[in-house]
Amino acid sequence: MKVQSYLSFEGRCDEALGFYKKALGAEVVQLMRYSEAPAGAPSENAEAGCAGGTPDANKVMHAVFRIGDTELMASDGRCSGQAKFEGIMLALTASTDTEVVKWFNALAEGGQVMQPLIPTFFTSNFGMLTDRFGVGWLLVVAHPT
Repeated sequence: MKVQSYLSFEGRCDEALGFYKKALGAEVVQLMRYSEAPAGAPSENAEAGCAGGTPDANKVMHAVFRIGDTELMASDGRCSGQAKFEGIMLALTASTDTEVVKWFNALAEGGQVMQPLIPTFFTSNFGMLTDRFGVGWLLVVAHPT
């Protein structure tokens, strides 16, 4: 069994994928736009489309992107313009302090830092932030074994 996160960027999926490519070296593995759906498919299930209606053909119906060894899924969702990722954070584990600082600073650009990177009893660097898309991140350096 595999559990994966599915992120709905509410009309900003292309922008988010570009951001994660730059910030974390993410790789888009799969991307399907509404224009690629078989004829009639979006209108047959209008509730699944942007704003509950026929979606813009250029919007992302489904995407899979990889950050390190992890695959995440994403879409433009209902295109409300305001994604809400409440009660969940993505945890990102770095191998080095240099790596975690680089990722933290990149993700923080345009976002909100909740906990700046600090050394703790369990790691050399720990921090939390919400990126410009509203996705919460917890960043930590792996504890040496």
